[in-house]
Amino acid sequence: MKVLGIETSCDETGVAIYDLRQGLISHALYSQVNLHREYGGVVPELASRDHVRKLLPLIVQVLQEADLTRASAAGEGGIAGVAYTSGPGLLGALLVGASVARSLAYAWGIPAVGVHHMEAHLLATGLEDLAPDYPFVALLVSGGHTMLVEVSALGEYEILGETLDDAAGEAFDKTAKLLGLPYPGGPAIAKLAESGREGRFRFPRPMLDKGGLNFSFSGLKTAVVNRVRELDLDAQTRADIARAFQEAVVDTLVHKCVKAMRSTGFNDLVVAGGVGANRQLRECLAEGMDALGVRVQYPRPELCTDNGAMVAYAGCLRLSQGQTDEMSIEARARWRLDELAPPPQSYGDS
Repeated sequence: MKVLGIETSCDETGVAIYDLRQGLISHALYSQVNLHREYGGVVPELASRDHVRKLLPLIVQVLQEADLTRASAAGEGGIAGVAYTSGPGLLGALLVGASVARSLAYAWGIPAVGVHHMEAHLLATGLEDLAPDYPFVALLVSGGHTMLVEVSALGEYEILGETLDDAAGEAFDKTAKLLGLPYPGGPAIAKLAESGREGRFRFPRPMLDKGGLNFSFSGLKTAVVNRVRELDLDAQTRADIARAFQEAVVDTLVHKCVKAMRSTGFNDLVVAGGVGANRQLRECLAEGMDALGVRVQYPRPELCTDNGAMVAYAGCLRLSQGQTDEMSIEARARWRLDELAPPPQSYGDS
């Protein structure tokens, strides 16, 4: 079963084709980073317009890479279903992908399914050779979300903890702007932190002393703001602040992951989302999880950020287990992960 996946939830236009037997056949991604950089963040209207410009050419590209033409795409051995991100995300951007996906499905006479953006992220390691076995814990950490999820099966998710305010990636972006660094903030801070000196600054690790697995990063951001106001920001000071800030975020994430693995007793931790590409986070998680005998898995770096491959894969799993959606075009700016249900065949197998 070949599935065309479309991702347009925010500022990346992603398209891919995934096959249950052959794996990932083709994928293409266009990032709008340069478009939004001068504004210091994503401008929703500009994001929607750019998806309109880029989506159809990318679809043609992945079809050609899969040796399919537009005319033969839905023929024998061709596309058997279309998956698209239907939420959560920027509503206008989501509607671009949903409209195109539904139109293609109708024209080709094949089913379509809307995919939850965060489900696609937590399943993305299935695109790799070594996928985790159910059950496992997922750390979803990006510009819009930070949460720990207990994953029992496809569509069976319990949120163990989530951010009460800023997501980790959002905190990176805001701190980077404060330090005069370009958008997106995560890679910029990580690079600057490499030249930072250890121990000059120490920022708070929010909610480590409280019970539960929720996160909070607004207090950390405020602490950085207050410190910056007191200082002359020469190059070395900026690097020292970047290092201390990154250490605070990483320590918080690792501490909560250790706590989650101990409480569940699971042996696999999946880390997904753009912040999952952070090198220091990976090194510290490896150390913390090794001590517990827990295996940590990540998608390849290019699949940590938003992409069409993860949507094609998640949609393929659901379509292959009997799920199809109504033909109406739907998009949800807000959509909790624990509102999802397993596909129909999963109920029959239980």
